[in-house]
Amino acid sequence: MADRRQVLRMGAVAAAAPALAGTIAAPAEATRRKDSEVFGHRGASGYRPEHTLASYELAARMGADYMEPDLVSTKDHVLVCRHEPEIGGTTDVATRPEFADRRKTVSLDGISVTGWFTEDFTLAELKTLRAIERLPAVRQENTLYDGLFEVPTFQEMLDLRAKLSKELGRDLGVIPETKHPTYFRNLGLELETPLVQTLRRNRLDKRGAKVWIQSFEAANLKVLHQQYRVQVNLVFLTSAAGSPFNDTKTYAQYLTPAGLKELSQYVDGIGPEKNQIIPRNADATLGTPTSLVKDAHAAGVKVIPYTFRAENQFLPAELRVGTNPNDYGKAIDEQITFLRTGIDGLFTDQPDIGVLARKLAH
Repeated sequence: MADRRQVLRMGAVAAAAPALAGTIAAPAEATRRKDSEVFGHRGASGYRPEHTLASYELAARMGADYMEPDLVSTKDHVLVCRHEPEIGGTTDVATRPEFADRRKTVSLDGISVTGWFTEDFTLAELKTLRAIERLPAVRQENTLYDGLFEVPTFQEMLDLRAKLSKELGRDLGVIPETKHPTYFRNLGLELETPLVQTLRRNRLDKRGAKVWIQSFEAANLKVLHQQYRVQVNLVFLTSAAGSPFNDTKTYAQYLTPAGLKELSQYVDGIGPEKNQIIPRNADATLGTPTSLVKDAHAAGVKVIPYTFRAENQFLPAELRVGTNPNDYGKAIDEQITFLRTGIDGLFTDQPDIGVLARKLAH
């Protein structure tokens, strides 16, 4: 794999040039935001197994402004940090014979999924499991840490945030995502109540707190705004295709000027898939930026796209280096290009790259 220091050096050299090699010009109406923020996607998941305290801590130490815990529920209704309720790919549960009979198939937001699910485990049982790297073929180095870390609770993650904020001398933000809220609500394990209770217990549900709550379900965010009256920022996550689960409106309809104006009544930001900001051409190179950033800002809504990753396979064709899909490409160049569209922040698996790109983009 290409040496990470070499990749960072290549990005810095490119950024110092009059025009970035392989990047495109920002649209004329864009503003280069000096206050754009770096969101550690599942922590520093490019370097440690995702959603572990080790991943969150590394993101903070690399300079991320926010750490992102995805939240799901245990059988005893405790919020834990996992990307999905299915944990066969992120823990060693498949190797535990005592839990073999809990493997099952469920309909997860209309999709058939087979594996082991957090709602079938008490917190005590989950604590006997250990995290593993979700993408071992892509991030072989991360498998070094397989078996070392527990599945953390949301409260444990917030305790780490408080500890590191004090140690590092800066207020670290958190941006929890409610994962499949309708699914858990139908199981009698709704996510909203324990989420809000935990934030309030930690004195974090207040205006000015460095907390966002994000969801792919607009209905979930409406409940948090209207019923729970949360004071923190809300962000609506969107996909380049399809609709929120059990929603008559498509993501595309939500992102029209009229849709954004409606969203602004109960959300503070959107989290689009990055191709919704700058789409890819047919040859996988970066295309022309859309009007989404401009339209969202006109509606008073911030824009925080996902997910920026350093490996070639996740980059536009002109920013790949070599032929190995798992080697690092010109990730800094990509992030600088997106930052120059006027986005308010970005989700990245490698927070150190995001921090450097932000510095070089202005």
